[in-house]
Amino acid sequence: RSVYDGEEHGRFMEKLEARIRNHDREIEKMCNFHYQGFVDSITELLKVRGEAQKLKNQVTDTNRKLQNEGKELMIAMEELKQCRLQQRNISATVDKLTLCLPVLEMYSKLREQMKSKRHYPALKTLEHLEHTYLPQVSHYRFCKVMLDNIPKLREEIKEVSMSDLKDFLESIRKHSDKIGETAMKQAQQQRNLDNIVSQHPRISGGKRSKKEACASSDLEVKNTSPMSEQDSGILDVEDEDEDEEVPGAQDLVDFSPVYRCLHIYSVLGARETFENYYRKQRRKQARLVLQPPSNMHETLDGYRKYFNQIVGFFVVEDHILHTTQGLVNRAYLDELWEMALSKTIAALRTHSSYCSDPGLVLDLKNLIVLFADTLQGYGFPVNQLFDMLLEVRDQYSETLLKKWSGVFRNILDSDNYSPIPVTNEEVYQKVVGQFPFQDAELEKQPFPKKFPFSEFVPKVYSQIKEFIYACLKFSEDLHLSSTEVDDMIRKSTNLLLTRTLSNALQNVIKRRNVGLTELVQIIINTTHLEKSCKFLEEFITNITNVLPETVHTTKLYGTTTFKDARHAAEEEIYTNLNQKIDQFVQLADYDWMAVEPGSRASDYLVDLIGFLRSTFAVFTHLPGDADAHSTMSGKVAQTACMSACKHLATSLMQLLLEAEVRQLTLGALQQFNLDVEECERKMQNLPFP
Repeated sequence: RSVYDGEEHGRFMEKLEARIRNHDREIEKMCNFHYQGFVDSITELLKVRGEAQKLKNQVTDTNRKLQNEGKELMIAMEELKQCRLQQRNISATVDKLTLCLPVLEMYSKLREQMKSKRHYPALKTLEHLEHTYLPQVSHYRFCKVMLDNIPKLREEIKEVSMSDLKDFLESIRKHSDKIGETAMKQAQQQRNLDNIVSQHPRISGGKRSKKEACASSDLEVKNTSPMSEQDSGILDVEDEDEDEEVPGAQDLVDFSPVYRCLHIYSVLGARETFENYYRKQRRKQARLVLQPPSNMHETLDGYRKYFNQIVGFFVVEDHILHTTQGLVNRAYLDELWEMALSKTIAALRTHSSYCSDPGLVLDLKNLIVLFADTLQGYGFPVNQLFDMLLEVRDQYSETLLKKWSGVFRNILDSDNYSPIPVTNEEVYQKVVGQFPFQDAELEKQPFPKKFPFSEFVPKVYSQIKEFIYACLKFSEDLHLSSTEVDDMIRKSTNLLLTRTLSNALQNVIKRRNVGLTELVQIIINTTHLEKSCKFLEEFITNITNVLPETVHTTKLYGTTTFKDARHAAEEEIYTNLNQKIDQFVQLADYDWMAVEPGSRASDYLVDLIGFLRSTFAVFTHLPGDADAHSTMSGKVAQTACMSACKHLATSLMQLLLEAEVRQLTLGALQQFNLDVEECERKMQNLPFP
């Protein structure tokens, strides 16, 4: 800085040049000292360059050879690389297929199950497919298609299983008649078995009881897996011989469609829908079953088919109750039974009222009892049916009374109203066997001889006993006490005597053409029938084992029937006699202006007295032993005689006092007096006091 600031620039440059020159001289000195070594180095370098060029050529040559030789290796390496890539891809593909194949297999299995209608297994397969297999491969497109199809498949399974259920319900409806028939046969067998056991308590073997049979059949059905692939419907059963055991009602039915459908709907979470549908359909079927055919009352088969269908319906429902958990419950079943009971009883009341044949009513009663016993065996209350049978009993009594009315009418119409003649001991014993009659005097008499009564007495007595047997038949199996049975029989018998037989007797007595001889025989007959009432009492006591002394026992008051009939016959005798007297008196032809009387009684009066005497002679044939003869015949004869005489006296007085008779002569009065004296004289000589 001082150089530039001062004026010494030139001087400085000089000094600097001098300095450079000094350095150059030093450099030159040094170079001169090492020059040989430099030359040697250059020479060496030139040698190295030649060797380096050689090496370069060798390396280039070697590289070329290496490149030529390595081409094949590179190709092989490229191929190896591609193979490795393919191998890796194949391995990945196998892994993915390993995941996908079970899905496809399961889907194929599902389709196969659907095709073969194995819906419950198909549903299980669907569950596995949806929850186990598809989540592992859910990113594949075909899986998404499957997932979209699953709801449709579920719906298809629901529809198909419901279709099977509908077929089952339709089949059950058609075959409930057969199921009920089988169940009632079982109940009948059980009842017969119970009767045998009650008669022979020691017998403990034999056929199984109904409960055991039901239990075993229940077990069999419970062991039937819902996976069962059999078709729905009723199994065919050939008609068994009487000696063969009747199959259990449940053995006739394959319930697997119900179980399958129930399981399917339960798995699908729609159990409540299924239960409601099943109950609704069965209610509809119940209403159809409970609708009786219009001509049911015409034959017993009509009633039997009606009962079979009802029993079949409730046997199925009872079985469903015990083999499914809640598909039907006791409350639902009780409600159905209440409805069935009321409709059945109403139908029976209506149709049985049309029935006029006591045989059909009795068969109907036996059928109703079997119907009640069958359903009682399945736990249904049947008291109302037995109460209704008591109403049918009254109707049965009415039909019996109508039938016996015709029987009595035929007996009375066909009777000859003359004592029964017997020619030998065999005929005598036959009549005594039919009618309780004992008469020591008659027994001592030689053959031929006559019973005092006509044929209608033993016939009527036998028919009364037949009526009692018919009443007894109806009371069997009604679970009534012997006192109730006795009371029923006595009341019905009283109605038979006081109404039916009484009307028949009254009709015979009141007939226009009935003769005095017939009326007298009716009096004799009714006297003997009246005496037989005590034997009827004994007969009823023997068959019911209820002593007449028992409290509240109804007494037979049939004696009044025969007394009333006898009184009616007596009255008819008196009336007939009076009418005959009137007819004779109408023939009287008095000449009230006659001067002289006739020499004898008037002709009409002679004929009249002859008629009366012959008529009163009939009364000597009135019944029985001496005492009965004197009292019975005497009373009727005396009363008839008094009635006839009184009526004749009144009629004669009427002749005198007629308005047309204005004046009388003494001769006419003397003739009239002659007639009255004739009456007095002849009527005193009668064959009774």
